[in-house]
Amino acid sequence: MNDKVEHLILEHLRAMRADMSSMKDEMTGMRGEMIVMRQHMAGLLGSQALHDGEIAGLKARIDRIEKRLELVE
Repeated sequence: MNDKVEHLILEHLRAMRADMSSMKDEMTGMRGEMIVMRQHMAGLLGSQALHDGEIAGLKARIDRIEKRLELVE
């Protein structure tokens, strides 16, 4: 009976090890996906900052044009 209990315990431990290995693989995949998402977000933020700078430059040009044409006080 002792051998049966040991065999049962070993069987459960092997199943647990297989489940943990599967979870580890899934976590590795998720970590890769998170890295890609972070890089994508960084690219979007950089693009937005570039556009904000361009808009500010255009606003400054419009302000100068309005002053030259005396459209503002």
